[in-house]
Amino acid sequence: MKWIEPDWPAPARVRALSTTRDGGVSQGVFAGLNLGAHVGDEVARVEANRARLQQAAQIPGSLNWLNQVHGTAVHQVSNQYDVVPDADAACAHEAGLACIVMTADCLPVLFCDRAGTVVAAAHAGWRGLLGNEQGGVLEASIQAMGCNPADILAWLGPAIGPRAFEVGGEVRDAFMAQQAEAEAAFVPSSNEGKWLADIYLLARLRLARAGVGAVYGGEFCTFGDGERFYSYRRDGQTGRMTSLVWLAQ
Repeated sequence: MKWIEPDWPAPARVRALSTTRDGGVSQGVFAGLNLGAHVGDEVARVEANRARLQQAAQIPGSLNWLNQVHGTAVHQVSNQYDVVPDADAACAHEAGLACIVMTADCLPVLFCDRAGTVVAAAHAGWRGLLGNEQGGVLEASIQAMGCNPADILAWLGPAIGPRAFEVGGEVRDAFMAQQAEAEAAFVPSSNEGKWLADIYLLARLRLARAGVGAVYGGEFCTFGDGERFYSYRRDGQTGRMTSLVWLAQ
Protein backbone atom coordinates (compact mmCIF):
# COMPACT_ATOMS: atom_id res chain seq x y z
CA MET A 1 0.00 0.00 0.00
CA LYS A 2 1.50 3.30 -1.16
CA TRP A 3 0.53 6.60 0.41
CA ILE A 4 1.88 10.14 0.39
CA GLU A 5 3.47 11.57 3.51
CA PRO A 6 3.45 15.37 3.86
CA ASP A 7 6.77 17.11 3.32
CA TRP A 8 6.46 19.58 6.19
CA PRO A 9 8.49 20.33 9.33
CA ALA A 10 5.89 18.94 11.72
CA PRO A 11 6.82 17.84 15.26
CA ALA A 12 7.93 14.21 15.61
CA ARG A 13 4.72 13.08 17.30
CA VAL A 14 2.55 14.29 14.41
CA ARG A 15 1.64 11.48 12.00
CA ALA A 16 0.06 12.30 8.66
CA LEU A 17 -0.64 10.69 5.30
CA SER A 18 -2.76 10.94 2.19
CA THR A 19 -3.82 7.72 0.47
CA THR A 20 -3.63 6.82 -3.21
CA ARG A 21 -5.57 4.14 -5.12
CA ASP A 22 -2.90 1.59 -4.30
CA GLY A 23 -3.49 -1.35 -1.99
CA GLY A 24 -7.23 -1.96 -1.92
CA VAL A 25 -9.75 -4.60 -2.95
CA SER A 26 -12.36 -2.47 -4.74
CA GLN A 27 -13.18 -3.29 -8.37
CA GLY A 28 -14.42 -1.56 -11.53
CA VAL A 29 -14.68 2.24 -11.40
CA PHE A 30 -13.64 2.06 -7.74
CA ALA A 31 -10.58 -0.11 -8.45
CA GLY A 32 -8.06 0.11 -5.66
CA LEU A 33 -8.26 1.55 -2.16
CA ASN A 34 -11.67 3.24 -2.23
CA LEU A 35 -12.45 4.53 1.26
CA GLY A 36 -15.78 6.20 0.51
CA ALA A 37 -18.86 4.29 1.68
CA HIS A 38 -21.28 6.73 0.00
CA VAL A 39 -20.24 6.36 -3.65
CA GLY A 40 -21.92 3.08 -4.65
CA ASP A 41 -19.09 0.65 -3.97
CA GLU A 42 -19.80 -2.62 -2.15
CA VAL A 43 -19.88 -1.89 1.58
CA ALA A 44 -17.85 -4.99 2.44
CA ARG A 45 -15.04 -3.88 0.15
CA VAL A 46 -14.98 -0.36 1.60
CA GLU A 47 -14.85 -1.78 5.11
CA ALA A 48 -12.02 -4.12 4.08
CA ASN A 49 -10.12 -1.18 2.56
CA ARG A 50 -10.58 0.89 5.72
CA ALA A 51 -9.37 -1.97 7.90
CA ARG A 52 -6.36 -2.54 5.62
CA LEU A 53 -5.42 1.14 5.82
CA GLN A 54 -5.78 1.33 9.59
CA GLN A 55 -3.58 -1.74 10.01
CA ALA A 56 -0.95 -0.81 7.40
CA ALA A 57 -0.55 2.77 8.64
CA GLN A 58 -1.01 1.86 12.32
CA ILE A 59 -3.74 4.46 12.77
CA PRO A 60 -4.94 4.46 16.38
CA GLY A 61 -8.37 4.77 17.91
CA SER A 62 -11.89 4.62 16.59
CA LEU A 63 -11.84 6.16 13.11
CA ASN A 64 -14.26 9.10 13.02
CA TRP A 65 -15.48 9.15 9.38
CA LEU A 66 -17.47 12.23 8.35
CA ASN A 67 -20.54 12.81 6.20
CA GLN A 68 -19.09 15.67 4.17
CA VAL A 69 -21.58 18.29 2.98
CA HIS A 70 -19.38 21.10 1.57
CA GLY A 71 -19.95 23.14 4.73
CA THR A 72 -17.79 24.58 7.50
CA ALA A 73 -18.67 22.45 10.56
CA VAL A 74 -15.73 20.98 12.48
CA HIS A 75 -16.09 17.61 14.25
CA GLN A 76 -14.23 17.12 17.53
CA VAL A 77 -12.74 13.63 17.24
CA SER A 78 -13.35 11.25 20.14
CA ASN A 79 -13.49 7.56 21.02
CA GLN A 80 -17.21 8.01 21.73
CA TYR A 81 -18.10 7.86 18.04
CA ASP A 82 -21.62 6.52 17.45
CA VAL A 83 -23.20 8.61 14.69
CA VAL A 84 -21.48 9.84 11.52
CA PRO A 85 -21.53 13.64 11.86
CA ASP A 86 -22.31 16.11 9.08
CA ALA A 87 -18.98 17.96 8.97
CA ASP A 88 -16.20 18.91 6.59
CA ALA A 89 -13.35 19.14 9.06
CA ALA A 90 -12.12 17.39 12.18
CA CYS A 91 -9.94 18.47 15.09
CA ALA A 92 -8.19 16.54 17.88
CA HIS A 93 -6.40 17.86 20.97
CA GLU A 94 -5.51 14.43 22.36
CA ALA A 95 -3.12 11.73 21.20
CA GLY A 96 -4.45 8.63 19.48
CA LEU A 97 -7.36 10.35 17.72
CA ALA A 98 -7.16 10.62 13.93
CA CYS A 99 -8.69 13.47 11.92
CA ILE A 100 -9.93 12.11 8.58
CA VAL A 101 -11.30 13.70 5.41
CA MET A 102 -12.19 12.10 2.06
CA THR A 103 -11.55 13.68 -1.34
CA ALA A 104 -11.55 12.98 -5.07
CA ASP A 105 -10.63 16.45 -6.50
CA CYS A 106 -11.54 18.68 -3.55
CA LEU A 107 -8.60 19.90 -1.50
CA PRO A 108 -7.60 18.09 1.70
CA VAL A 109 -5.77 20.36 4.15
CA LEU A 110 -3.94 18.94 7.17
CA PHE A 111 -2.98 21.12 10.14
CA CYS A 112 -0.81 20.84 13.23
CA ASP A 113 0.73 23.29 15.66
CA ARG A 114 4.50 23.66 16.05
CA ALA A 115 4.35 22.26 19.60
CA GLY A 116 2.57 19.06 18.53
CA THR A 117 -0.45 19.51 20.80
CA VAL A 118 -3.32 19.76 18.30
CA VAL A 119 -4.13 18.56 14.77
CA ALA A 120 -6.94 19.11 12.27
CA ALA A 121 -8.02 18.06 8.77
CA ALA A 122 -10.32 19.90 6.37
CA HIS A 123 -12.19 18.94 3.18
CA ALA A 124 -12.13 22.07 1.03
CA GLY A 125 -14.01 22.20 -2.23
CA TRP A 126 -14.67 25.69 -3.55
CA ARG A 127 -17.92 25.96 -1.57
CA GLY A 128 -16.21 25.02 1.68
CA LEU A 129 -13.27 27.30 0.97
CA LEU A 130 -15.60 30.20 0.27
CA GLY A 131 -17.94 29.57 3.20
CA ASN A 132 -19.82 32.68 4.25
CA GLU A 133 -19.18 36.10 5.78
CA GLN A 134 -17.84 34.39 8.91
CA GLY A 135 -15.26 32.45 6.88
CA GLY A 136 -14.85 29.05 5.28
CA VAL A 137 -13.84 25.59 6.42
CA LEU A 138 -10.15 26.50 6.74
CA GLU A 139 -10.89 29.42 9.07
CA ALA A 140 -13.26 27.20 11.07
CA SER A 141 -10.54 24.55 11.43
CA ILE A 142 -8.01 27.11 12.64
CA GLN A 143 -10.51 28.43 15.17
CA ALA A 144 -11.24 24.90 16.43
CA MET A 145 -7.53 24.30 17.00
CA GLY A 146 -7.54 27.14 19.52
CA CYS A 147 -3.94 28.25 19.09
CA ASN A 148 -2.13 31.21 17.56
CA PRO A 149 -2.42 30.94 13.74
CA ALA A 150 1.26 31.90 13.50
CA ASP A 151 2.07 28.62 15.29
CA ILE A 152 0.14 26.48 12.79
CA LEU A 153 1.57 24.44 9.91
CA ALA A 154 -0.69 23.50 6.99
CA TRP A 155 -0.20 20.93 4.23
CA LEU A 156 -2.20 20.95 1.00
CA GLY A 157 -2.85 17.40 -0.17
CA PRO A 158 -3.73 16.04 -3.63
CA ALA A 159 -6.50 18.01 -5.38
CA ILE A 160 -7.56 18.97 -8.88
CA GLY A 161 -4.84 21.05 -10.51
CA PRO A 162 -5.11 24.59 -11.92
CA ARG A 163 -5.20 23.41 -15.55
CA ALA A 164 -8.20 21.15 -14.98
CA PHE A 165 -10.49 22.94 -12.51
CA GLU A 166 -13.00 24.83 -14.65
CA VAL A 167 -15.61 26.98 -12.89
CA GLY A 168 -18.20 29.58 -13.82
CA GLY A 169 -17.75 33.32 -13.51
CA GLU A 170 -20.01 33.37 -10.45
CA VAL A 171 -17.41 31.35 -8.50
CA ARG A 172 -14.66 33.82 -9.41
CA ASP A 173 -16.89 36.75 -8.50
CA ALA A 174 -17.78 35.23 -5.13
CA PHE A 175 -14.13 34.72 -4.15
CA MET A 176 -13.11 38.19 -5.34
CA ALA A 177 -15.98 39.75 -3.40
CA GLN A 178 -14.46 38.31 -0.21
CA GLN A 179 -10.80 38.79 -1.11
CA ALA A 180 -9.61 40.94 -4.02
CA GLU A 181 -6.31 39.03 -4.26
CA ALA A 182 -8.27 35.94 -5.35
CA GLU A 183 -8.26 37.36 -8.88
CA ALA A 184 -4.77 35.86 -9.29
CA ALA A 185 -6.19 32.34 -8.82
CA PHE A 186 -8.33 32.48 -11.99
CA VAL A 187 -7.35 32.48 -15.66
CA PRO A 188 -9.79 32.48 -18.59
CA SER A 189 -10.72 29.05 -19.95
CA SER A 190 -10.93 28.24 -23.64
CA ASN A 191 -14.66 27.80 -23.00
CA GLU A 192 -16.39 31.17 -23.10
CA GLY A 193 -17.55 32.47 -19.74
CA LYS A 194 -15.58 29.84 -17.84
CA TRP A 195 -12.44 30.16 -15.73
CA LEU A 196 -9.66 27.82 -14.64
CA ALA A 197 -9.29 28.04 -10.87
CA ASP A 198 -6.18 27.34 -8.80
CA ILE A 199 -7.65 25.79 -5.64
CA TYR A 200 -4.19 25.59 -4.07
CA LEU A 201 -3.63 29.34 -4.47
CA LEU A 202 -7.14 30.09 -3.20
CA ALA A 203 -6.35 28.05 -0.09
CA ARG A 204 -2.99 29.77 0.41
CA LEU A 205 -4.65 33.18 0.17
CA ARG A 206 -7.29 32.23 2.73
CA LEU A 207 -4.69 30.77 5.08
CA ALA A 208 -2.45 33.83 4.77
CA ARG A 209 -5.37 36.13 5.57
CA ALA A 210 -6.09 33.99 8.65
CA GLY A 211 -2.48 34.34 9.82
CA VAL A 212 -1.13 30.95 8.71
CA GLY A 213 2.05 31.50 6.71
CA ALA A 214 3.70 28.07 7.00
CA VAL A 215 1.94 26.29 4.13
CA TYR A 216 3.35 23.26 2.32
CA GLY A 217 2.32 20.83 -0.44
CA GLY A 218 0.05 21.66 -3.35
CA GLU A 219 1.97 19.95 -6.15
CA PHE A 220 -0.43 17.18 -7.23
CA CYS A 221 -3.29 16.97 -9.72
CA THR A 222 -5.91 14.30 -9.07
CA PHE A 223 -7.57 14.88 -12.47
CA GLY A 224 -4.37 14.30 -14.45
CA ASP A 225 -3.03 11.26 -12.58
CA GLY A 226 -5.61 8.49 -12.92
CA GLU A 227 -3.14 5.79 -11.92
CA ARG A 228 -2.65 7.23 -8.43
CA PHE A 229 -5.79 9.23 -7.74
CA TYR A 230 -9.57 9.09 -7.95
CA SER A 231 -11.12 12.12 -9.67
CA TYR A 232 -14.81 12.99 -9.68
CA ARG A 233 -14.38 15.55 -12.45
CA ARG A 234 -12.60 13.03 -14.65
CA ASP A 235 -14.65 9.90 -14.02
CA GLY A 236 -18.00 10.84 -12.45
CA GLN A 237 -18.70 7.76 -10.36
CA THR A 238 -15.44 6.94 -8.62
CA GLY A 239 -13.80 6.23 -5.28
CA ARG A 240 -12.38 8.47 -2.56
CA MET A 241 -8.92 8.94 -1.08
CA THR A 242 -8.44 10.00 2.51
CA SER A 243 -6.04 12.36 4.22
CA LEU A 244 -5.37 11.82 7.91
CA VAL A 245 -3.43 13.43 10.75
CA TRP A 246 -3.06 12.37 14.38
CA LEU A 247 -0.84 12.78 17.43
CA ALA A 248 1.16 9.69 18.41
CA GLN A 249 0.97 8.58 22.02
